[in-house]
Amino acid sequence: MKLTLEILRRKPGEQNGHWERYPYETEDDAETVATALTKLNERDELKRDPIRWECSCLQKKCGACAMVLNGKPGLACDARLSEYKDTLRIEPLRKFPVVADLIVDRQSLYDNLREMELWFDSEAEMHERVTLPAYEASRCLQCGCCLEVCPNFYVGGRFAGMAAAMPSSRLLSEMTKQQRKDLVKAYDRRVYEGCGKSLACRDVCPAGIDIEGLLVKSNSVAIWKSIFGKKNNT
Repeated sequence: MKLTLEILRRKPGEQNGHWERYPYETEDDAETVATALTKLNERDELKRDPIRWECSCLQKKCGACAMVLNGKPGLACDARLSEYKDTLRIEPLRKFPVVADLIVDRQSLYDNLREMELWFDSEAEMHERVTLPAYEASRCLQCGCCLEVCPNFYVGGRFAGMAAAMPSSRLLSEMTKQQRKDLVKAYDRRVYEGCGKSLACRDVCPAGIDIEGLLVKSNSVAIWKSIFGKKNNT
């Protein structure tokens, strides 16, 4: 199998990047983009700076190797070269500031989690009816692929995207009514009000999370029960 890898290169502090072409050949149909990037950096004949990219587990569990592959976000460790023909264009996620080459600064994603206080500050009560939704939400990798395709998310904006909606969904399912009081306000302001329900995120999630199903459950708990509860008390 032969193909050309076109990689968008950018040095630290550089405003505009440039494309570099790398001819690549492999006999392994299961070889991934992550493997190809590793091998390219090991080539002795390449008199270029190593291609900068991030990885950790290489087992589709951490989300560190998220990048854009032929216009679609995905994980380098999960993308097989056999899925592409002739040319594969590799570039960094475009919604975040680029550090160098394929490395981006996803600090804004983590800032949103912190600002929404998405953690337990007291013991939660786990019930059998919420075990599956809580587990489904916990599979979120925080990779940023969902934010890449979201038409409503941008760094510094109020809408925190599905990267915040998923952990919110888990907490809302496990918290008592009193515990989730503050989270409901944050969810309404940072998730519900900004989501246009395009569900583009559903099609690119590397973990295959049932995003739509979890959104329906979270909106029910955080928004609709709150609204109808107020009406019933008036």
